[in-house]
Amino acid sequence: MSPKKRKQHKTPAASPVVLPEDLEPQKELLVVVENSTKRAKKRSYTLVFIIGGIVGLLVAILFANNQDIVIGDFQLSALVDVIPAGILKEATDISQREKDVVGADAFSVGLALKAEGLRANHPVIMIPGVISTGLESWGTEEKSRPYFRKRLWGSWSMLRAMVTDRATWKQHVMLDKDTGLDPPGIKLRAAQGFDATDFFVTGYWIWNKIIENLASIGYDPTSAYTASYDWRLAYPDLELRDQYFSRLKTYIETSHRLSGKKAVLIAHSMGSQVVHYFFKWVEAEGHGNGGKSWVEDNIDSFINISGCMLGAVKGVPAVLSGEMKDTAQLNRLAVFGLEKFFSREDRAEILRAMPGISSMLPKGGDAVWGNLTWAPDDEPNQNVSYGAFLKFTEGNSTLHGHAHTNFTVAESLQYLLRNSDEWFRKKVEGSYSHGIAHTRKEVERNEGVPRKWVNPLESRLPYAPSMKIYCFYGIGKVTERSYYYQDVTDPLSRLNISIDTTVNGDGSDRGVVTGEGDGTVSLLSAGYMCAKGWKMKRYNPARIPVKIFEMPHQPDMFGVRGGPNTGDHVDILGRQKLNELILRVAAGHGDDIPENIESKIMEISERVKIKDEEGEFFASLRVPGF
Repeated sequence: MSPKKRKQHKTPAASPVVLPEDLEPQKELLVVVENSTKRAKKRSYTLVFIIGGIVGLLVAILFANNQDIVIGDFQLSALVDVIPAGILKEATDISQREKDVVGADAFSVGLALKAEGLRANHPVIMIPGVISTGLESWGTEEKSRPYFRKRLWGSWSMLRAMVTDRATWKQHVMLDKDTGLDPPGIKLRAAQGFDATDFFVTGYWIWNKIIENLASIGYDPTSAYTASYDWRLAYPDLELRDQYFSRLKTYIETSHRLSGKKAVLIAHSMGSQVVHYFFKWVEAEGHGNGGKSWVEDNIDSFINISGCMLGAVKGVPAVLSGEMKDTAQLNRLAVFGLEKFFSREDRAEILRAMPGISSMLPKGGDAVWGNLTWAPDDEPNQNVSYGAFLKFTEGNSTLHGHAHTNFTVAESLQYLLRNSDEWFRKKVEGSYSHGIAHTRKEVERNEGVPRKWVNPLESRLPYAPSMKIYCFYGIGKVTERSYYYQDVTDPLSRLNISIDTTVNGDGSDRGVVTGEGDGTVSLLSAGYMCAKGWKMKRYNPARIPVKIFEMPHQPDMFGVRGGPNTGDHVDILGRQKLNELILRVAAGHGDDIPENIESKIMEISERVKIKDEEGEFFASLRVPGF
């Protein structure tokens, strides 16, 4: 099918069991409604701060003390007439909804397992994902005093500041472009304790359900801990500025000494990457100085929930052009408000000045994500391969030397860095790596290279044969996989390209092509290391057992957050089955959990172009364990 025809072709209706999304990134504070039929299909609550800009508009209407806010000749007060009544009611009743979420069944999973005889056992450390930790201001300069100890990320104070004091808010949430640390006179720090991550804003829970159920089998602040962190920081800077990894190491050692039990690490999304980096840091001489046996001595299990171990492809358009599915598919009114408050240039600039987010740029290059004609997760009879990650259709790509040339994931990262400011390029290249170590010797050389530690394809798991890894993630929800792009013709724009929202058909919905995943992280990223990568000895020398439990997305049509069987990237934290699995591991019964694989991750993993050379060699000799 030609590109021009693709633009006219209508996207087929979504399957009734797959409902759309999410940042990070990540999800879902706003409901975007175009008509009554799309309301059921595309009810979307996005934690991404760029969508928060739109929420800010709604909040301004509802909480602006009856003052009219005007954009040019357009009054936001007039928006009340066109916003669906359901959204207005939801916003005005949000305090009541916070009370309602702690209903009779809030503790049901934990209480049922308590009746089985399960009790608190291992100390539990929770490591949240990107954007889900609240950030509060501790600055005392004049510009910061009005916000002292107020959350400028993760509260209604954030949303109000975004609308009423946008320039100051932006100045506070962006890190210094030269140092990657605090800007002069500004000091934002991660909130601490369970309050840091239980709710994003009033009524929108994140870790609260897990905390409730842990408490039901006996956990409390002496046996459970939230290791919140400033997710804006590049991983090396987490230690440099906040001594995050040193504090985490000390807490784990202390909990082990006092309880006599090894710890269970429960990580979500980007938090799983943080754990992998921590494993390398804590062992390394000159860093954690824990030695090669530290993880074996102190960690019982690593629960990897929806981990973006190989990155999230939606991170590329986010920092490249300030876009993703949630922005590309907004209706005109929402786009108007978003662009007036936070333009694409603003969003790209803010995201780039949060280099922690760039840790989630895709890893593995073409071997994992495919070339221009093939990808391991392509479906049979698929007309356009996912491997052509950024696609330029005829007539929309003639300005910047890439006329009609598509980009793979690896080429897209090169294009991003080539067309970015030097400060961003230096921070990304100095903090992270996106390649593959194809041999044991390459992996061993990377042991002393911190920028390789976040990439599980270039660094290995610790030698901890008694540790166990559990991979719990959702499947069956449409997830961003590739994009159609076009050149930006506005001479005043600082961006070269943007998503071409006119392209529909062949899997594209307004320029966004979707595939299998949890709505935020693709199946390839969530599942490959668990299904095959960590089965290779060069990446897992101790043969740490890895168990997968996939949870299909089966949303409750009447549930605001998808109900008890959601597989959504963030909402899965409230899924009853996930809570049950977490409690079983924490209580020391993880071995009773069966493996559950319902996707095509095993066959997809076999098509990824990474060879297990050592395994193949020893297997041919019939060596046990291969």
